Amino acid sequence: MKLFIKFFSVLFLLQTFILKSQIPLPEHPRPDFQREIWENLNGQWDFKFDPNNVGEKEKWQEQRVKFDKTITVPFPWGSKLSGVKDEANIAWYNRKINVSKDWKGKKTFIIIGASDWETTLWIDGILIGKHQGGYVPFSFDLTSYIKYGKDQNITLKVDDNAGDPNKFKRGYALYGKQGYGNARGIWQTIYLEARGQNFLDAVHFTPDIDNKKVNVTAYLENYATKELPLNINIKTEKGLIKHNITVKPGQLRRSFDIKIPEMRLWDLEDPYLYDVEITLDDDIVKSYFGMRKISTINLPGTEYPYVALNNKPIYLQLALDQSYHPDGFYTFPNDNFIKEEILRSKSIGLNGIRVHIKVEVPRKLYWADKLGLLVVEDLPNSWGDPDQFMRNESEYTLKQMIKRDYNHPSIFSWVIFNEQWGLSTKNDPEDNKENEREILPETYNWVASMYYLAKSLDKSRLIEDNSTCCGGLHTATDINSWHVYLPGNEWENFLKDQTEKNFKGGSHLYYDGFKQQDQPFVNSECGNVWGYKGSTGDIDWSYDYHRMINSFRKFPEVAGWLYTEHHDVINEWNGYWKFDRSEKKTGLDEILEGMTLNDFHAPVYLSTGVEICQTVNGGEKIDVPLFISSFTSDNYGEEIIVEYELSHTNYIAEEKLIKSDNFRIKYYPWMQKSITPLELSMPNHSGLSKLTFKLKTLDNKILHRNFMHFEVNSNEKLKNVEVVSLPANEFSNSDWTKKRWNVLNGKKVNGAGSGFFEYEIQIPAKYKTLSFKEAYFIIEASAKKLFDKDKIGEDYVDAGMDWMRGSIVSPSKNPNSYPMTDEVLFQSRIKISVNGKPKKRMTLLDDPADHRGVLSWHNQIISPYKSTDDDFWSNQPKLNEAGSYGYLIKVPISNDELKSYLKEGNMTIRIETEGDGGIAIYGKSFGRYPINPSLVIKK
Repeated sequence: MKLFIKFFSVLFLLQTFILKSQIPLPEHPRPDFQREIWENLNGQWDFKFDPNNVGEKEKWQEQRVKFDKTITVPFPWGSKLSGVKDEANIAWYNRKINVSKDWKGKKTFIIIGASDWETTLWIDGILIGKHQGGYVPFSFDLTSYIKYGKDQNITLKVDDNAGDPNKFKRGYALYGKQGYGNARGIWQTIYLEARGQNFLDAVHFTPDIDNKKVNVTAYLENYATKELPLNINIKTEKGLIKHNITVKPGQLRRSFDIKIPEMRLWDLEDPYLYDVEITLDDDIVKSYFGMRKISTINLPGTEYPYVALNNKPIYLQLALDQSYHPDGFYTFPNDNFIKEEILRSKSIGLNGIRVHIKVEVPRKLYWADKLGLLVVEDLPNSWGDPDQFMRNESEYTLKQMIKRDYNHPSIFSWVIFNEQWGLSTKNDPEDNKENEREILPETYNWVASMYYLAKSLDKSRLIEDNSTCCGGLHTATDINSWHVYLPGNEWENFLKDQTEKNFKGGSHLYYDGFKQQDQPFVNSECGNVWGYKGSTGDIDWSYDYHRMINSFRKFPEVAGWLYTEHHDVINEWNGYWKFDRSEKKTGLDEILEGMTLNDFHAPVYLSTGVEICQTVNGGEKIDVPLFISSFTSDNYGEEIIVEYELSHTNYIAEEKLIKSDNFRIKYYPWMQKSITPLELSMPNHSGLSKLTFKLKTLDNKILHRNFMHFEVNSNEKLKNVEVVSLPANEFSNSDWTKKRWNVLNGKKVNGAGSGFFEYEIQIPAKYKTLSFKEAYFIIEASAKKLFDKDKIGEDYVDAGMDWMRGSIVSPSKNPNSYPMTDEVLFQSRIKISVNGKPKKRMTLLDDPADHRGVLSWHNQIISPYKSTDDDFWSNQPKLNEAGSYGYLIKVPISNDELKSYLKEGNMTIRIETEGDGGIAIYGKSFGRYPINPSLVIKK
């Protein structure tokens, strides 16, 4: 009998474990504010749409209708992970709960992390409460209605007819970028929680590292009716710090200081967290905090204000994080994915992210705290007018966001508005106003009041009133931020212009009555995605990124940058990672061994300026400008080494080292200085030269890698080499099943589908008398996918799009696009024959585009314009297959074959598919190699 009981006990525990393991996101959603007794309600809920809003009238809360669907909570309806489609603006949820008898004597609350937009809750048909808003947590007290140990029904109605005013009734509601995937209904963990009879509503920790103490403010839900003991236990490496006080009758909060001797700071390399247990009477909450300070300070040796972490300036290298998932939208599939999001940013050397117009899920902030990554958190925006309804929701959400996320040491800044979205008022046509919409003076005053509201709620962080773009202005702000998207060649001129305009007491980027004082001058969105006409679509972002970072590092007046973006979304493909978080290939390591994205984010950096490829003449003497930028207090000695190599790939694709040398420079922490230019003599022959740099300490530690290229033009011929070349577009014959077309006046030719290109090379008669030792045919070629932008007729239907609010569009539809190399290969099996004789079979591995396509970037025809033009958008340049490149193919030709071709006076090379993978042929000014299709004869 005992064995029987033991067996079923084990079976029960196993079933319980399996059941819990099936719950999505089973972890406590808030490690920063956690009670021991709680129950996760994520998982399967009964579900029903209510398109005509008849549910309350028909008393669905009393189970008078069958809920005909099942949804997986907490994923928003319409997302793949929810298991239901988006069929209506209103939906109902239902499930049973059974609250343990062990919870008796406690207060039982139900907490919903976030539900968009109006959420109404019933238990057993009894109305409990209603909440409006889509981004912050809310709770209801169920205590009076709980039947302990018995099944009860929880029913929720969520009305999400709110958001985009072009689609929904409540156009004032905060909506953000939900066009990327609508966060409908419950989208954060829902759970039950047992609280004490007198319970804590919130506890905020404000570290003061200068005085080695932390301020603790404990908030009660209601005024204390009696004296309540409040005990704080802070866990340190040397034991507990205990602090006991009382909350007196009539008090709603208690604020007091606790000394933290031998404090261990929270920073990006050592993100140490102090675990805390807070007990108010019979209510126990676990939390944590980090001892860190956010402030502003001048960059050493300058008058440039910077954001400071623990009294040291930090050069901000951030990514715009849309924080979306293709299958869960606002909601991530599991906690490990959330952790990996933070690790991804750290892995490439970023020191922070900006969570874009979304109140982030708390566990992502927890992992940023735990792993050491700075966070900017945005208030979501409305897309309607800034009327009283919109203002009320913005103020409420701002207060609740700061209340919930106050203890996260990773957060260093709150952004209240982004690019003036939701701040302009639509003018009545009868008023005969010049503009259809405008930001009214009263709205600017309200924006300033929102800054002061945020500052009153949190003096420990920096507040950004409006992350400005496109003519937007600041009011009261702690950061003078600005957005700009440019083609890569424009960055240096733009930064020079902006830094000259910004000075203490100046009004650049400020509304009337507000001035630049000691605010850091920070780029808060950048990249090339909007720098080209109509945006870029999916292209190689790394080449323009290289030019941009080289430029930023020459202007220490700018206290950091924020790249758009961390990962792709449905209508922007400029992420470091794709939307599914798979890898993109930059090709940096193949240009300079060992180089990664981390080198673009290195604390010590050697910049050669914005021009990372220059056209020069053979034999020309040039000076390469050099600028050393150090954003670290680390002392690498009084000198560091600049090691450089100049190599050259000539017009028959032979690479040769031209020069290798090094020199020492004086070094000191935080240095920002131009050093003596590097004098070089260019190779004598046409081709592509590469100049690589390594910054090293005297003990040979590599601090940074960088490179640039030179397209060398020359008429000088290689000794003992005869070459017969044809431009890529001078083929003698071709036939393709899908399409054939030229790129940039024939610098590249494309054939899509199955087909061939033939090149007929006329061999001069003088070659018949030559004595030769080697002959071969060379060509640069890749597979050729027919992208949507290249389709004609009715092969592709444009879905239309709203760029800011998101819509699903093909990544290769944009005329500027050429999808960046990634993990998915598009291969083409080909065969090459000469005069009808098969010579080579091979697979072209892909149709790639990345930094390796140097010549495809360098030889774009970029129309000149100024980024400050009034007609900026219409003057933007366009791209044509930028970054695309092929593979070097060498076809050996035997002595007998060459004699035969010489006798005939010509040779016909046919490059043909053995499938429908297509072929692209690159000429000497496009792709990766400075070659045309060529017959090479070495004497």
